[in-house]
Parts: sequence; C-alpha cells; structure tokens
Amino acid sequence: MNHQVHHFDMGLWLLFLAYVVSVTGSVVGLACTRCGARATNGRDRLRWLVMASVAIGGVGIWLMHFIAMLGFTIPNSTVRYHLGWTIASAVIAIVAVFVGLITIGREFELRRLLAGGVITGLAVAVMHYTGMWAVQMQGTMTYDTTLVVLSFVIAVVAATAALWFTLVLESRGLRFVAGLVMGVAVTGMHYTGMAAVRVNVDHTMPVPSGPEVFSFLFPVFVIGLLALGVPITAVMLAPDPDRSSEQDEAESRPVAAPVGRHR
Repeated sequence: MNHQVHHFDMGLWLLFLAYVVSVTGSVVGLACTRCGARATNGRDRLRWLVMASVAIGGVGIWLMHFIAMLGFTIPNSTVRYHLGWTIASAVIAIVAVFVGLITIGREFELRRLLAGGVITGLAVAVMHYTGMWAVQMQGTMTYDTTLVVLSFVIAVVAATAALWFTLVLESRGLRFVAGLVMGVAVTGMHYTGMAAVRVNVDHTMPVPSGPEVFSFLFPVFVIGLLALGVPITAVMLAPDPDRSSEQDEAESRPVAAPVGRHR
C-alpha cells in the first residue's frame, strides 16, 4: 500500500546546531582562503585552499547536512543510509569547493567571482541531493521541482556573496559576517531542499540495510572537529599582514621630539 507522509521532526535545537557547525566550517575555511590569497608561492597557496575546502566542504556543508538529517524521520518506516553515496557526497563537496576557490583567484574580478560562486553553490546543492540519494527506505522519494530550483538559487546566490566578502573584506570581523552568510546559504538550501521532498511509503518493499545516521555521524562529527584544529591553528599562527604593515608604517615615521609637560 502506498501513501504519502509528512516526515519531519526537526526541532529548533537541531536547526541551531546545524547552523553553528556550518558557520564554524565556513568561517575557518574563508579565513584559510584569505591566507591563500596572500601566500607568496603556489605550494603554500594550494595548502591553504585544501584546508579551506575541507573546512567549508567537509564540515560547513557535508557535516551540517547529516546533522540536519537527524531530524529526518518517516513514521512506521526504517531509514538507512548507503555508505558509498554518503562518502561520495563528502568528496563532491570538498572537491567542488576547492575548484570554486581556485576559480575566484586572489583578486576581485567579477567574471571569476560569478563562476566560482556558481561552482561553490552548485557544490552545496549537488552534495545535498547526492546525500539524499544515499537515503534507503521502504518506499520512493520524489521532489517538488519549484522548491528544488529555489534551493539551487539560494545556494548559488549566498555562496557568491560569501566569496565576494572573502575577496574584498580585510577585517576579521567582517569575514566572520561572511561565514554567517555562508551558513545561511548552506542551511537555507538544505531545509528548502528538504521541504521539496515527498515520500511515498510502501511497506511491501524490503526493509533497507545499511547504517543509521547516528552510527556514523558521531565518529564523523568528532573527526570533523579535530580536522578543524589544523586550519584553525594555521590561521592563528599566520602573520597578520594588516598589522605588520601598520607596524612598518609606524617604524618608518620620524620620531617626534618629546614635549615637556607643564603642571
């Protein structure tokens, strides 16, 4: 027997946790991207961009997706995940973000920024739907086409905005704002994409095999947070060129003669 069900049990705490994870990965990744733009040789730049891709693609996008998927339930039906597609979705996110970051280059150029924004935004969306392809259940899943298109638009527009912030904003505070925007892109796209899902349960179909989301999410969550430790440390230890240039200016100024104080 086929019937359509409403299947979301997404509390606000889960939305908040997913958003915080997305922002954390995005802020760290965008900081690495900025350091990559300042790198003096190609090897250093690639190292920074790899760290940025793991932070944004692996943590900010992929890990956020599966934290949010904790809220995906189908009443009276078993939900499992295909491990191969789950891993593939992580690889897609990391590689596509890397390509997007390489595309935007070091300096602001509208054509390259738009191309990089489209690539990175599509990475978010394609990763999401690849992750959804990994869902195994008793039944079939269809999508509302309008909401799917909207989810792609949200991802591309907000990802482009975040990359633009990264290229043009010098202050760390404003780059944090860019991370907040990127978090909106990822979570907004995810929940729009989930709103597009229509599930038709069919209990005559075999019960799916494979791991539950809880069984692989906890170790991946721990590994993801540990993986962020490397780029965070690298960003903190990297010299701040803004500060060093200020010091250079201060040192190059002529020292004024001391003025006596009158009491």
